[in-house]
Amino acid sequence: MKVYCYPKCSTCKKALAWLDENGAEYELFDIKTQNPDSQQIRSWYEMSGLPLKKFFNTSGIIYREMELSKKLPNMSEEEQIILLASDGMLVKRPLVIGADFVLTGFKEAEWTEKVL
Repeated sequence: MKVYCYPKCSTCKKALAWLDENGAEYELFDIKTQNPDSQQIRSWYEMSGLPLKKFFNTSGIIYREMELSKKLPNMSEEEQIILLASDGMLVKRPLVIGADFVLTGFKEAEWTEKVL
């Protein structure tokens, strides 16, 4: 299982503590310095069954500065995927990639169901 986090993010810290407390094995990536590329994002998006918007960190500074809430509805999926791959800080975190699931954000009940 791959876990993409931002080390200074309090939600990521909470999620990593939860993984450790529950004995989950994972490979950790810093989303800011090891941002997934567009091919990875496309693959995970397709596997997840989630709307592409769920992959965006909508509460992030860059998202707000770029006024993406106004721009995303007019962008193609491909343009959105390329945008996500351009800066890890645009990606919702923690982002967890399992063998057959993708989780965006930390929701304990959802994580319990998929990870444990």
